[in-house]
Amino acid sequence: MSGVGEQFGFHTEVMVRWSDMDVFQHINHARMVTLLEEARIPWLFTDGRPTESLREGAVIADLHVRYRGQLRHDDGPLDVLMWTQQVRAVDFTIGYEVRPGGAPADSIPAVVASTQIAAFDIETQRLRRLTDDEREFLLRWRRD
Repeated sequence: MSGVGEQFGFHTEVMVRWSDMDVFQHINHARMVTLLEEARIPWLFTDGRPTESLREGAVIADLHVRYRGQLRHDDGPLDVLMWTQQVRAVDFTIGYEVRPGGAPADSIPAVVASTQIAAFDIETQRLRRLTDDEREFLLRWRRD
């Protein structure tokens, strides 16, 4: 269920590991950040994508996570919807909605998040501009 239509966003499933749970039997807040990362990798860093060059250098500049409901191990695999919120010269922001697996697409997401990612040149240790191909790809997934 990956990559369903740019006008809506990129859908993918993320498996929940037993180790993602905390003592209260829901997904630990720090593990949710890891699950978001696992969701965006197939979208942005798959071989042949215009954003593949970001594998050579990208840094998280900002992260926001809002928990609106609990997610448990039995809710997996989680359904994650991602889209581009903003594209600027050196960075872009991704929006996320996370729902239990099998939940209707119009249901209230359990987690709403965003990450601002900056293109980074590892050799010079400086930010770099997004390439035209990267910008074009990211703008195709833009949702207002």
